[in-house]
This record gives sequence, structure tokens and C-alpha cells, in this order.
Amino acid sequence: MRIGVDLGGTKIEAAALGATGEVRIRDRIATPQGYGATLGAIAGLVSAVEAKAGQHASGVGVGIPGSLSPATGLVRNSNSTALNGHAIDRDLATAIDRPVRVENDANCFALAEARAGAGQEAETVFGVILGTGVGGGIVTAGRVLRGRNLIAGEWGHNRLPAPDPADVAAPQCYCGRQGCIEAWCSGPALAADHARATGETLAPPVIAARAEAGDPAAAATLDRHLGRIARALAGVVNLLDPDVIVLGGGLSNLGQLYDRLPGAMRGHVFSDVFTTPILRNRLGDSAGVIGAAWLWPAEAEAMP
Repeated sequence: MRIGVDLGGTKIEAAALGATGEVRIRDRIATPQGYGATLGAIAGLVSAVEAKAGQHASGVGVGIPGSLSPATGLVRNSNSTALNGHAIDRDLATAIDRPVRVENDANCFALAEARAGAGQEAETVFGVILGTGVGGGIVTAGRVLRGRNLIAGEWGHNRLPAPDPADVAAPQCYCGRQGCIEAWCSGPALAADHARATGETLAPPVIAARAEAGDPAAAATLDRHLGRIARALAGVVNLLDPDVIVLGGGLSNLGQLYDRLPGAMRGHVFSDVFTTPILRNRLGDSAGVIGAAWLWPAEAEAMP
């Protein structure tokens, strides 16, 4: 049995996977405030999952926003800022008394979708998180591409390419830079853009519903947002040219993305053809926790 944990800004989910990758047990709790409380919550959740499964796992995989620095071993670049500067793998291993492997949550998402989701059979998969933040993961030949500096796939903190007049006032990103793709293309960025344009604060699903119902202001907001995502993803295609792009996160539920993104990207892709499929994820919000569990090899033996 393998256990994966998906640590998010609002919830923590844990799952136990059987020998063939099936989800045996799933449980989730709200993410508490503070680093120490988060460690305690993860440890308690792992214990609860093991109790329900009636079995202990030899190791635990954890997907986190951000990554571990290869220089210090500490979390960096996390928009859940309480994690930054901490050795979460070592601290959690001490708390649960067993080995822990930590990976970027977008890498976990991409790994799960490449092995058992929308990216099956594809050689190179670019997994996209469009939610509270913007992240990306690359899987090639069934393996996560981490890169020398452990930042492969971090497209969300490049500047938005080919800005148009609507993109002049580059928003501040939590990372300290201005105009990052995350600051333009996340769910909160969509809501903020609509508020700037209309003075009305609405959640992204409400904006999308109003756009579908024919509201011109909401439709204009959605058009701007889709155009920004298209330009950002075209840059990924020009650099990586993946076989498939799989979308995850809350904004992946916007149906217009799949109908309109390929056409919007085409003029920004440096090729006479553009046939890369843009697909909705198949594993839903389970993808991250499944990918985290797969950070341990299938032959990992359970503890007695």
C-alpha cells in the first residue's frame, strides 16, 4: 500500500493506493493556519487513512505548492507561504516516523494524468494547474522531468508573453515580480480583472455563468482571460512542444477553454500546423493525491 498526500491552500487530502493503483481509502480535512499545525494535520490524516485501511505504508508521498531547493533542502516558491523556509520532508518524516518524498503538486498532477488519465499513451505530457495559482508539470516517458534546479514546468512565473493594451497595468505577483502568468491567469486574477473592468467583485464560476447567459461585461472578461492563457500556453508549446496538454485546477471546468484555446493559440505557435490536444483532466481533484502516492515505487512493501 502506498499513501499520497495533496497539500493545498484550503484542504489536505490523503489517499491509500492498492497494488494496481486503485484508490482504497480517501480522506480530507481543511488546511490549518501555520506550519506546525499543518504538519500535525498531515500526520493525523495519514494515521486516519492507515487505520481505515488496516495497514501501514512504508513511505508517504506529498505534493506541495512550491518545491524543495537543491541547495538548502528547504521549501521555496510556495504560494502557501507558511511552508517556505522549512524542510517539510524531514520534519514530516520525523512526525510520522517513516520516509517521506515531496514533489511539486503540479508534477504530481501531471504524473497521475500521464499514467492513468487524459495523457495516457502520450510520450510528453504538460500538466497545467489553473486554480488559486498557476503551475505546470512535465512528464516524459512516464517520468517527471524535474530539471537541474528542480523548477521544470514552472511556467506560472514567467512574464505573460505578447502583452496587448489590456495587459499594460501588470499586476503584482506574490513572488515579488510583476506581470507573472500566475498574476494574470489564476482564478483570483480572473476575478480581479473583472473587478478592475466593471467595479463588480464576482467569483470565476459566476463570471463564466454570466458570460454563457450573454452578459457582455462577463463575456469580455472571459475573452481577455482566455487570450492570456492562450499566449502563455503557446510559449510552452514553442519551447517544449508536448504531445498533449492536460488542464487541471478550478478553472479547468470552464468549457470554453477546450473549444477556443486551440484557435487562440495557433497564431502564437511557431509552426505552420498546430494539432496539440488541449484536454480536460480525467482524474479530477484526485489526480494530485494519486500522483503523490506514485512517488513511491509499486514494489514498496507495506510495514507490518
